Amino acid sequence: MPTFVYMTRCDGCGECVDICPSDIMHIDKTYRRAYNIEPDMCWECYSCVKACPHNAIDARGYADFAPLGSSVRVVRDEQKGTIAWKIKFRNGTVKDFLSPITTKPWGTCIPQLADEAEPSKEMRDGELLFNEPKYVRLDEGELHTLESNGLKLKEGVYY
Repeated sequence: MPTFVYMTRCDGCGECVDICPSDIMHIDKTYRRAYNIEPDMCWECYSCVKACPHNAIDARGYADFAPLGSSVRVVRDEQKGTIAWKIKFRNGTVKDFLSPITTKPWGTCIPQLADEAEPSKEMRDGELLFNEPKYVRLDEGELHTLESNGLKLKEGVYY
């Protein structure tokens, strides 16, 4: 579900505008407050929610964890190294979930990637994922099939 802005909390600082990857957060020129210009195009990455220093942006949660009518607030605390998800239900019940921030410097999180070189600017700006040709073996020429891997299609078996 897309994000929405509480106009009474927003001061128009523009942090959400700067971080939005789909460029749909804008500052209203009349009121100097942020708003989502195209909620249907929201990627639901919650970057704006986490970046807002005034907790002015909430997200409408999915029904599997936040039923209709509830609100979801995400608060990132860099000093404590945590992200807190606060879900407020229609009946007033509040549930808090606390998770550690797991962002790590390059090469320290996934051991296999520690041996890989950092992606070049061309790779970061390209359409492929990190080392995608290598890991799907496109760098060897063509896309592999069941037959090229020595496998046979059997009815009722999913690869």
